[in-house]
Amino acid sequence: METSFLPTTLPNTRPLPALRTYAPAASIRSQQRPRRSTIRAAITRGRKEETVTTVREQLEGCYLLAGIKYEGLTVKQLQGIRDALPDTCRLLVAKNTLVGKAIEGTPWEALKPCMKGMNAWLFVHTEEVPAALKPYRAFQKEERVEETNDFVGAVFEGKFYGPGDFKALETMPSRAEVYATLLGALQGPATSLVATLQAPARDVVAVLSAYVRKLEEEAGAA
Repeated sequence: METSFLPTTLPNTRPLPALRTYAPAASIRSQQRPRRSTIRAAITRGRKEETVTTVREQLEGCYLLAGIKYEGLTVKQLQGIRDALPDTCRLLVAKNTLVGKAIEGTPWEALKPCMKGMNAWLFVHTEEVPAALKPYRAFQKEERVEETNDFVGAVFEGKFYGPGDFKALETMPSRAEVYATLLGALQGPATSLVATLQAPARDVVAVLSAYVRKLEEEAGAA
């Protein structure tokens, strides 16, 4: 009896394709996360730096910087305040840490006691301080938020003013009043001039500074 065997290699056979291994989906996502986190961190860092730069730009030529507690106010209310402010003022919402970084090493650093809670920042680029503060006082009265959303403090000429000190800022004489006071004292009896010079040093300096500016303007126009 003859015994036959099957050939070890079958005709017309093709090699099986090599198996591919795929990383689990979770592993792929984990590889992508660091990249997205890096991009997000870069954007956040860029926005922070932009805010610090904006604050520093607003401090140039600034006469007064005040903090306002804005927690609880709506976007519409904040925009209403901005619209009511003079063109010489700017209301900026920024984190305390970023404002604190921008004012480091400057006279505005006296404002640091205000770096608590949620604040908006009022930059006043005019000597007419009372007129700059008046719109927000009107808003407080209209919206009945005197107790909840008051000024938290301000810095003027390097001095810190707490919430209870704002009356001194809001009753400062305007430039026109300063001119009238000084000119009246110069044209009137000597006692009037003596009374003016006996006023608080801040008022005297304001009066004299205003008079000097007036003389310089008149000299330049001549």
